[in-house]
Amino acid sequence: MKIILRLFQIMLAIAGAYVAYMFTIALLPGISVPPQPLPKPKAPSEDEELQPAIRTEVSFPVNGAPVHAWLYYPLDTTTRVPCIVMAHGLGGVKTAGLHAYAARFQAAGFAALVFDYRHFGASGGEPRQLAWIPYQQADYAAAVAYARSLDRVDPDRIALWGTSLSGGHVVVMAARDPRIACVSAQCPLLDGDGGGMEVVKRVGLGHLLAVSLVHGVRDLVRSWLGLAPHKIPIVGQPGTVAGFADAEVWRVFTQMMPADFVNEICARIFIRMDKYHPVAHVAQVRCPVLIQVCDQDIGLPPHVVEKARRGLQERGQIIHYPIDHFDIYLGEHYERAVADQVTFFRKHLLQSAPDSPALASDPSVAAG
Repeated sequence: MKIILRLFQIMLAIAGAYVAYMFTIALLPGISVPPQPLPKPKAPSEDEELQPAIRTEVSFPVNGAPVHAWLYYPLDTTTRVPCIVMAHGLGGVKTAGLHAYAARFQAAGFAALVFDYRHFGASGGEPRQLAWIPYQQADYAAAVAYARSLDRVDPDRIALWGTSLSGGHVVVMAARDPRIACVSAQCPLLDGDGGGMEVVKRVGLGHLLAVSLVHGVRDLVRSWLGLAPHKIPIVGQPGTVAGFADAEVWRVFTQMMPADFVNEICARIFIRMDKYHPVAHVAQVRCPVLIQVCDQDIGLPPHVVEKARRGLQERGQIIHYPIDHFDIYLGEHYERAVADQVTFFRKHLLQSAPDSPALASDPSVAAG
């Protein structure tokens, strides 16, 4: 009995010390992280040069905040069309390259709904730059509901597209919604702690602990207390405090991101990521799933890919690319990846689809 009591006292002391640490970190003055704005692009992005007739701007509410989206329809169609619902990865916004995908899908005969999560980009929500997984999943669900409400969209041919963090979201959302027709997950985060020691080797244990147990804890506890959020850069130069402090990631972000990209994020997400396991949901997904694996991506190791393969069985299509995580967004690697996505969507949204009803002649229908 004395041993049990002693163990209880030790556990209580440890818990008390950790609580004291959390509140000290949250309230301690002077813990700030220097901003690291990305260099401004030298030329206008594809979205800045885009003719407005190609897409329309729409919005829909989620818990009182407007979610801003781009809506693309294929040209010269007289029937209801399938729609691909899309959002970016961690800290990403739709102006960061998503038009390049949506325009390809539009040209192939699909509608596309590309949205910014709440707290990011053109969408509402406070605090700004808050990436919280349940909120982003709720935004996906609301976007799907909005797409299904559109007169020009076939509500039974809704597909999900995600990349990186949102590549995990779309798997989870398809497991929850049996009406989803198919899913494309590009370089997806399928297991938040799947990288294990490879992640530690690449970024360093000290960096991981600082980002999660100092900055992440500070931001989380401050949110409990109603205080201003604690933010850190999403990407940074090596040796700095950032979500990804890596020279190659910095280079890719400099190429990808628009001039108005905000390179900061509420740090609490970094104590949540390792607890996110979309791969645990794959067996509940009933629709076809395309998983595009970057073989040098330490966040998607072979054992996680194999777990996804076993869970999806014949519903899964896995394509490998001999590149790193961020390479798939640019140049020839993007071209191959998006071509594979179009082929997948054509197979599961067009070739196997029943005849869609013709649109009504009411002019309001043509306006979407």
